Amino acid sequence: MLYEKDNKLWYEFDNNRVCIEAWGPNALRVRATSNASFTGENWSLMEGKPAKARITISKAERKNSAGGMMGFADLSTAEFVNGKIKAFLTGTGVITFSNGKGETLLKENWRRHEDQPSMSLKINGREFRPLEGDSYRLAVRFLANDDEKIFGMGQYQQKIMNMKGCSLELAHRNSQASVPFYVSSLGYGFFWNNPAVGRATFGNNGYEWVAESTKQMDYWIVAGDTPDEIECAYMDVVGRAPMMPDYAMGFWQCKLRYCSQEELLTVARKHKQLGLPMDVIVADFFHWTQQGEYKFDPKFWPDVEGMCKELKSLGIELMVSIWPTVDYRSENFKEMMEKGYLVRTERGVRVTMQAFGQEVFMDPTNPGTREFVWSKAKQNYWDKGVRIFWLDEAEPEYSAYDYDHYRYYLGTDLQVGNLYPLYYAKAFFDGMQKAGMANPLNLLRCAWAGSAKYGALVWSGDIGSTFECFHRQLRAGLSMAMAGIPWWTTDIGGFFGARTDDPDFHELLLRWFAWGCFCPVFRLHGVREPQHGFDGDFISGIGSFGSGADNEVWSYGEDCFQVMKKYLFLRERLKPYISAQMKLTADKGTPIMRPVFYDFSTDKETWNIDDQYMFGPDILVAPVIEKGALKRNVYLPSGAKWTNAWTGEEHQGGQAITVDAPIDIIPLFLKNGARLPIKE
Repeated sequence: MLYEKDNKLWYEFDNNRVCIEAWGPNALRVRATSNASFTGENWSLMEGKPAKARITISKAERKNSAGGMMGFADLSTAEFVNGKIKAFLTGTGVITFSNGKGETLLKENWRRHEDQPSMSLKINGREFRPLEGDSYRLAVRFLANDDEKIFGMGQYQQKIMNMKGCSLELAHRNSQASVPFYVSSLGYGFFWNNPAVGRATFGNNGYEWVAESTKQMDYWIVAGDTPDEIECAYMDVVGRAPMMPDYAMGFWQCKLRYCSQEELLTVARKHKQLGLPMDVIVADFFHWTQQGEYKFDPKFWPDVEGMCKELKSLGIELMVSIWPTVDYRSENFKEMMEKGYLVRTERGVRVTMQAFGQEVFMDPTNPGTREFVWSKAKQNYWDKGVRIFWLDEAEPEYSAYDYDHYRYYLGTDLQVGNLYPLYYAKAFFDGMQKAGMANPLNLLRCAWAGSAKYGALVWSGDIGSTFECFHRQLRAGLSMAMAGIPWWTTDIGGFFGARTDDPDFHELLLRWFAWGCFCPVFRLHGVREPQHGFDGDFISGIGSFGSGADNEVWSYGEDCFQVMKKYLFLRERLKPYISAQMKLTADKGTPIMRPVFYDFSTDKETWNIDDQYMFGPDILVAPVIEKGALKRNVYLPSGAKWTNAWTGEEHQGGQAITVDAPIDIIPLFLKNGARLPIKE
């Protein structure tokens, strides 16, 4: 039965319920369930702006199908039109989406006789398989379009940016962030508004979304004429990033690990003595007395307040690492356990991670947990001058990714697990705002849809120091931008496996450093070899172990230093341009780092480009990501004139060219005579 109620289009048959409603201009929210009613959860969807929609229902007699055999074919139809998008719903429950031109954008894939007379497979486009209680394993299927390209979906460690043909786990891991929104080359965006663990498959023979345990289907779809229109509509309903703070737009210095206050201050002082820019420096993990105590070990960090004051006098902010792990030996463990602030396990011993002890992750889906953890961080960090936090282990990084084993305040890990980084970010964002900060920013290793509105700057996780890994990060960053996470960065040079004295690594580091200059955040990090000082008692002493090899810009010899110094000052000169783009991100939702097709969608070739990108509207960036390369091919989009930022040579768009790329040069092109201070 099709009917209209409360300005929504409803379909009901047996135990199947579907609701379609306008959710912002040119957008629809679609829910379905086999339960008696919907849950009422909006998850990451905020209320959409009011939209004028039109619902039309055409009734027709229901007839027996297959010559009077069991089954029904309802010939009624309904249309739901909201601006540029239209949903067409049949009396048998099949949904088709089209744009204002009548072109099909997306259609459910029902392979049964009443919908496709040549199909007797009895495969439904929406399938609820019952589990215990009122939960189901959900599968939602759509027809594939041979000409479609799909971009977004978050961060996956693969050398592929077009997700067409990919199967993606809808779950978080170290270096993997599932953010289930994509922009289609057909002119629509699709958001799977379900935090359940599952899988998305964009096969050539059909698309399928699976939630392993859920109570309802919930997705949002929008039509638009340009990728920017689609992206910004999505950001309107999940939340835009605040304005990026000024300090975040410069250079961030980081390594594994500064093991004492004096070591960290020595590096900061030297940067300034050399006249080098630095805006943020990081006190990384195990500076604390114990996991879950959220405070500096006074043996190695005796005057945190004085340290912060000195750094601020140098124009540097201190970022401090937070882990969500709580050790059984922590002074807070007993209270957090009693109050239900820790992740539960369904069986066996209550241990969720082993990192130099037996730990249980805190549960940020519980509002009490968020308030408790922030209160400790405020007392021991914020009140002493710390203004940025590194919210590490944000997936969280379980010792075993057995998603059926863990349970949160809001439900099982299978049902709501992808919300963990969202609420982790929210805990600190809310606390920092309450403490008086207008636009908090914190670094996390993971995100879900809507994380941007909580000031989440995501980095790509613990990755290797190889050119092959470098390839993957470029695609990951562009995919995160399209998925609605505009603040993104990497460990420049990679995290694992590099020696400070290795010439091959020097090449990789310089190529990565130049690319980092044109990322939303410019941050050097990594555990370099050979490490030293790891002779303390790590188990009981916590902070008494040593540091990785040096990882400062002067640590790799004079030749490397001069190249990195060049890009340090280039980033400084670009700050006004970056600030203007970050304001656009905050006001509208446009990411500063985006694929070339984002700005040139009418040039079909740009939809095939995945190794260069736009950094704001005026800079085309073509990183050198091949070992040993001293030249590279660059495609210049049609519809603009392009100037080589280093040589001044001009080129017409709509062509591929080959440019020189010596070790100190990242190919850059300026659009239509844009005047930016690339060269000093």
